[in-house]
Amino acid sequence: MHVLSIAPYKVLPYQSGGQKLIALFNEHLGKRCRLTVVSTRNTDTRLVKQYTLLPLMRQSVVRYADISLYFTLRSIIVEQQVDYLMIEHPYMGWLGWLLKKTTAVKLVVHTHNIEFERFRSLNKPWWPLLKFYETWVLRKADKVFCISDEDKQYMIRQLRISADRCYDIPFGITQDTIPSDKQACKEQVAALHGIRKDQPIFLFNGQLSYPPNLDALRVILNEINPLLQQQAGFAYTIMICGKGLPEEMNALQAYASQNVVNAGFVDNIDLYFKAADLLLNPVITGGGVKTKLIEAIGFNTTVVSTQSGAIGCDRHVCGDKLVVVEDTNWQDFVTKVIANTGKPVNTPSVFYQQYYWGNIADKVVNVLSH
Repeated sequence: MHVLSIAPYKVLPYQSGGQKLIALFNEHLGKRCRLTVVSTRNTDTRLVKQYTLLPLMRQSVVRYADISLYFTLRSIIVEQQVDYLMIEHPYMGWLGWLLKKTTAVKLVVHTHNIEFERFRSLNKPWWPLLKFYETWVLRKADKVFCISDEDKQYMIRQLRISADRCYDIPFGITQDTIPSDKQACKEQVAALHGIRKDQPIFLFNGQLSYPPNLDALRVILNEINPLLQQQAGFAYTIMICGKGLPEEMNALQAYASQNVVNAGFVDNIDLYFKAADLLLNPVITGGGVKTKLIEAIGFNTTVVSTQSGAIGCDRHVCGDKLVVVEDTNWQDFVTKVIANTGKPVNTPSVFYQQYYWGNIADKVVNVLSH
């Protein structure tokens, strides 16, 4: 089976959750079928594993309407006998539809969330146009890969996408069992930032130029941390990781005396996930699955999250590693943080069965083979 995938932006080296999803999905899928990926010219082809990458797309926004891609990809599909054309996100749906109409290829849309709902939550006035286009693309697909059951049910009920064409294909993790080096990682991070190794670390990470993440950071600084500071004798460190922090926040120097450490962008975020006692996820806007939540639980780190922040994660397989509170109830959020600090509970094995990339890639191949 030969799959041709369109990843319409730079995916290697990956930095954002979306880039990481595509990169790791392709790496594991490429071990199980013949995979060719078309991406932008600034994607680092030296980092490609298990598949062929063709950097054919322009870096400018013009790439989303580049009709010349049709002729190039049509030749590849016909000459290399491609079975499935897969597009990441719905944006290249017009191209996928044209290629489906003029070749024997079948079209797969690999969704990361409901895009128009994400932009509606960000108050973008043009979201209705995106809704019309996104719905049209999903209806033209032979198969739709949904990142969560919530998204799948929404597509079926609200957008009237055929249920027999929708499949749960979640964001995955690279490990298939509980890590054995959490304590060593915590000691390493503590040494790097000059904090006590026996002190709880509460992690927040994400692209800080993305408004929902920046809003969540402000909640931590202005709502959650002040409440934590009121707890007599409760020592802790809040570790902030991510790039894109606005200059006016002055690298969070004003909060350095308030148990807050700004680590900035880190090369090895896995180290920090494993070092953390808890992941703080007070996200209330943006929609879609919060990939950091799934990654943290995979590293046996408990997550305290808002209802909105936990959307798309299957709570049934998380056990006590996912603690959910109502949006904006910051007092309860802090109560749950304190109650779960040092709590001896491990990630259930069923979580790894569902979210390990290898198992997800096996499921994809099975779906495409029938």
